Amino acid sequence: MADCNDALRELERFLDKELSENARETIHSHLEGCPDCLQAFDFHAELRTVIATKCHNDEMPPGLLSKIEKCFGEDFDGDGLIG
Repeated sequence: MADCNDALRELERFLDKELSENARETIHSHLEGCPDCLQAFDFHAELRTVIATKCHNDEMPPGLLSKIEKCFGEDFDGDGLIG
């Protein structure tokens, strides 16, 4: 069974469904028995929902894309792809 550190470290990958079936089951079992980690999971899941809703409903502020491109440097190709 995963401990709290393992569960919290893997929350994003769990939410993105990037874990193996076995790893997802392990994290899911841990969340069922650990109210603190479940609360963290609920927070992250709700935060993702709020961000996704905001991103789909609001226009990107002027200049934001150029700021993001600067953060990634020359590896950012403007289509959201790095490489």
